[in-house]
Amino acid sequence: MRIAVCPGSFDPVTKGHLDIVTRASKLFDRVIVLVVINAAKTPSFSPEERVQMIREVIGGSLPNVEVDTFSGLLADYVRDVGAVAIVKGLRAVSDFEYEFQMALANKKLNPTSDTVFLTTASQNMYLSSSLVKQIAQFGGDISDFLPSQIVDRVASRLCKKE
Repeated sequence: MRIAVCPGSFDPVTKGHLDIVTRASKLFDRVIVLVVINAAKTPSFSPEERVQMIREVIGGSLPNVEVDTFSGLLADYVRDVGAVAIVKGLRAVSDFEYEFQMALANKKLNPTSDTVFLTTASQNMYLSSSLVKQIAQFGGDISDFLPSQIVDRVASRLCKKE
C-alpha cells in the first residue's frame, strides 16, 4: 500500500489545501492529512478544531483520506506510518526554495520516503490560510476561499468585533 502524508497547519483548511489532498488521493492508496503542531506559530484554531474542520470538509467523499495530528519531526511520523511520500503543494517559485530545503532535510532524516510537489490550480495560486485570516479579520467575504462547510465558523471566529 502506497501511503502519503500531506502535512500543514491547515489554520484554516482552504480550497487550495482541499485541491492538493484530492489530487493526492488519486495518486496514493492512502493519504494522511497531517495537522502539524508548530510551537513557533500561534494558530487561530486548536489542533482538534482543525482536524474536525478537515474531516467535516472531506466527509465521505475521499474514503482513502484520513486526518491526524503530530508534534515533532515530520520524517519520524512518515517513517512510523510507513509512508512512501510527503505531498506538498506549491503556489509559486517562492514556495519552492523553502520546500526544496525541507524535502532534502526530510530525505536525509528518512531515506525511505520522497517528497512529491503538486503545483496548485491556477485559481488558488494566491490563496493561503494567512490571507484568508487577514480578510476575515476585517469582515471581508471569505466564501470563495474556503469550503462552504466551514465559512461561517471561520468568519465568526476571526472577524473583529468593533
